[in-house]
Amino acid sequence: MIDFRYHLVSLISVFLALAVGIALGAGPLKESIGNTLTGQVDQLREEKDSLRTELDQANAATTAAENYIAAAGPALVKNTLTDRNVAVIAMGDVDAEAQEAIEEQLSAAGATVTAQVTLTPAWSSTDLRSFRQALVANLTAYLDPQPESGTGADTAMAEALVQGLTGADPADPAKVSADASTLIKLLSTGDDPLIELAAEVTAPADDVLLLTDDITAVGTSTQDAATDQDEATQDSLAALVRVAGERAAGAVVAGGPVAEDTLIAAIVADGELADSVSTVNAAGTAAGQVSVPLALNADAGGKVGHYGSGDGLTVIPTATALTPVDRSPVADPNAGDQAADGDQPADGDQG
Repeated sequence: MIDFRYHLVSLISVFLALAVGIALGAGPLKESIGNTLTGQVDQLREEKDSLRTELDQANAATTAAENYIAAAGPALVKNTLTDRNVAVIAMGDVDAEAQEAIEEQLSAAGATVTAQVTLTPAWSSTDLRSFRQALVANLTAYLDPQPESGTGADTAMAEALVQGLTGADPADPAKVSADASTLIKLLSTGDDPLIELAAEVTAPADDVLLLTDDITAVGTSTQDAATDQDEATQDSLAALVRVAGERAAGAVVAGGPVAEDTLIAAIVADGELADSVSTVNAAGTAAGQVSVPLALNADAGGKVGHYGSGDGLTVIPTATALTPVDRSPVADPNAGDQAADGDQPADGDQG
């Protein structure tokens, strides 16, 4: 059994060690420790100030570069989209200022924005699947070409939107066709409209620009657990991107910074989509905004590309000379037969 003397010796040892520490700290080591700590604090403060200066310089350089690109943009894109009509489709949460800046570059390139469309939550809401299926039955009658038998509602809706924005009246190609107008009306009206329009669509688009920012990736998601709504959104966006690539002369998807689980990342990773639609990253920056009309120009000229500053991406699109859009009226193939029938003499005039 441990006796009282053992406890006493232990307590004396503890207090002795404490006394020695106090004596050293207040005596010969006091100045040395204080100087060391002061020196370390001063060094850290200097490093912090140096890093702050470097950050300020980097931000200033970035701002200067952005301002330069924005100022040079109109000259860089001039005449790349002369007399072309572009429909702009906002998919998801698109920054209004960025969209406006992109549309300014389209105008500087010589294009006319003929439609500004925003997809509503109803476009892919899992709660409205039955509604969309019923709507597709009405849309199909106005589609030409019509989707193949067994095509899902996502593809049919995408066809309706893209054909509604690009369908021209053969007799007056500067105007949208009657079927195109009906498609847009069906999509934009009712209790649960699938799209919102900034203004009435009266002229057909040659090219389609799809804007997105930080939207869940199309196709296989790398998230641990994608919800039914995530998958529904992925499928609907994939269908729209695919149809835009097939129906429009030029089709570009422009979005946010390079990152995983984004629409653009999924397009680039999908061989079929990557071969049919061009993409532009960082559309919120001046460099990305200038790249958009150049990418539309290249895509309309048959050069699909993926542009940005990430691995495997091309820094800037190479512009190409585009054939002017022909908006000459197309004669009705049945008009001649009808005229011939009208020229037949009446029965009483026959000899």
